[in-house]
Amino acid sequence: MKNITPNLWFDGNAKEAVEFYISVFPNSKVISTVYYPNSTEEGLADFQRNLAGKVLAIDFELSGNHFTAINAGPEFKFNESVSFSIPCENQEEIDYYYEKLSAVPESEICGWLKDKYGLSWQVVPKNMEELMKRPNAFAKMMKMKKIIIEDF
Repeated sequence: MKNITPNLWFDGNAKEAVEFYISVFPNSKVISTVYYPNSTEEGLADFQRNLAGKVLAIDFELSGNHFTAINAGPEFKFNESVSFSIPCENQEEIDYYYEKLSAVPESEICGWLKDKYGLSWQVVPKNMEELMKRPNAFAKMMKMKKIIIEDF
């Protein structure tokens, strides 16, 4: 089976977002960039002509995982129904990703956060399943914004 590639829709700021994510995640890179066609190409709608020469899509990797960023428009926004999980080795890693990614503190709960582009992330310890077997683990987690491993 081939890999599944998440396609992320951005409102004109795909390049900025990709550069940001690549700066946050180790072993990350841009694979390729595709641009909107020249404005003289036949069959283009007016809005497409206005985007001529601008970034259309960027294929990139974050920690070895393939993504595509699409530079589109304001029609669609990210929401919490889709999130990406970051399994962390220790509290130091959790703290790092929270510091780099969290941009909407009021949306933080149980290790979930939202970044400045509206994308949701789950920053959790790799051994979360084991931690959840401890007494009162669920109740403790529900009171947390950022996961604090020692509080389990």
